[in-house]
Amino acid sequence: MTDLHGECLCGAVAYQVPDRFAYALNCHCSQCRRATGAAFKPFAGIPLADLRITRGAHKLTSWGDDQGQDRRCGTCGSLLWSVVRDGAWAHVTMGTLMDTPSIRPTAHIFTGSKAPWHEITDDLPQFPEFPG
Repeated sequence: MTDLHGECLCGAVAYQVPDRFAYALNCHCSQCRRATGAAFKPFAGIPLADLRITRGAHKLTSWGDDQGQDRRCGTCGSLLWSVVRDGAWAHVTMGTLMDTPSIRPTAHIFTGSKAPWHEITDDLPQFPEFPG
């Protein structure tokens, strides 16, 4: 199993995960848009226990509530992952991976609240909320 490496923009925080994400999605909810400053957040889910911080743990900041907490670099502000699903899972922001994961996003979620200025142009399934 290959390990994937990720880091923030300034390089102060780095992490490693095995290349065995359980799922990957593009989230269009307003919170993900504000957190990333982009039209959507591509993320990949993995058990939090599989994510290992390899540099700069003391630089990490957290923001959120019981439903989810974002982990960011305290220096540059990069959103690295979100802790979700009762603290058991990490939603790794795919843009922070330095290596190419084997998984690709399989759907767009929360398209019911997507940015009106963004047009989804691929053929992935779209869900107005979280599929379930």
